[in-house]
Amino acid sequence: MEPRPIADLLPPAGQHLVVLDDGLFVKRDEQWRRLRSDISIDSLLRRPLDEIQRALDRDADPVDPPLAAELRAPIGSQEVWAAGVTYERSLVARAEEAVSSDPYERVYSAARPELFLKATPARVRGPLQAVNIRSDSTWDVPEPELAVVCNQRLEVVGYTIGNDVSSRSIEGENPLYVPQAKVFDACCALGPAIALAWDYSPGARAISVEIRRGDSAIYSGETSTSAMHRTIRDLIDYLGRNQTFEAGFFLLTGTGIVPPRDITLEDGDVVSIRIEGIGVLVNPVKRAPGRTA
Repeated sequence: MEPRPIADLLPPAGQHLVVLDDGLFVKRDEQWRRLRSDISIDSLLRRPLDEIQRALDRDADPVDPPLAAELRAPIGSQEVWAAGVTYERSLVARAEEAVSSDPYERVYSAARPELFLKATPARVRGPLQAVNIRSDSTWDVPEPELAVVCNQRLEVVGYTIGNDVSSRSIEGENPLYVPQAKVFDACCALGPAIALAWDYSPGARAISVEIRRGDSAIYSGETSTSAMHRTIRDLIDYLGRNQTFEAGFFLLTGTGIVPPRDITLEDGDVVSIRIEGIGVLVNPVKRAPGRTA
């Protein structure tokens, strides 16, 4: 996909942690600062929140706004986890597609949320990189989600955009097929940057998605984080039970936008997800090559 100016993908205001092909940067409004070369996403997320904030203020030097650099997924060695059925729209869609809607109806109102491993770092793609749809699926959709970035101590460091690419045809056959519907090569995209928690509130933020095929938009939808049925803190606390994350983790918080049955992703489509205050995550779509046993 053709490079796009960084300014087209990042919001003009706010404080963001940005990963470019030539280093790690802090963008505060229109001012850019480059972090020391020994600082990484991993080294930051091993620190307490107050130390992270101090490091981003202390260990970065002013630079000119980058023009030719390329955005990368803002992830290191972290796992990407996901929460399901956190919006009412997601409940309705999952119930409609499933052989039995009962598990989804029950988890929507249960104390314990649905949590699952979505992607390892190698399965994550960044802005303008291609995400895959499965070769053995007939109904594939993007799932636009607010992604929470947490450190080792389960403190929220910031927020980014996630695309939880999913096979609704496989998941709809049987809830036990969720790992196959969700986890495969290039199944997740993150970016364009991390909006830092001390300068960003995730409440009542507009989320929108557009799917383009050639020169036409074949689908668009929108929601708000205010429609989430669960709190972010609740999701984090359940995920952190009996688990250790040495360099933190990413948590996709669920989707409130589900395309109808007549919309499915195809090879060559382009998905754009926008979350107010974070920017826009753009990814082309590729059909994964089939494999024989």
